[in-house]
Amino acid sequence: MNMPLLTYADEIESAVLVIHGEKAHSRYFGEDAFKKLKGDNKELMIIPGANHTDLYDNMEKIPFDKITSFFQKYLK
Repeated sequence: MNMPLLTYADEIESAVLVIHGEKAHSRYFGEDAFKKLKGDNKELMIIPGANHTDLYDNMEKIPFDKITSFFQKYLK
């Protein structure tokens, strides 16, 4: 890559919902990215007991209600 992914993360003004599994191997990256975001329209969700692939298609682990409420609040 020519540019580190998080270089301009602090310039994002749009709403951001970061969702990661508690046991995901990449959880640290989501948490680091979230720390760089600014504003009141950002949220980090760590899903208890979920790993990386659980959030692809495990319908019982995916927080659809939270995703829906976040979109309804910020994407008007």
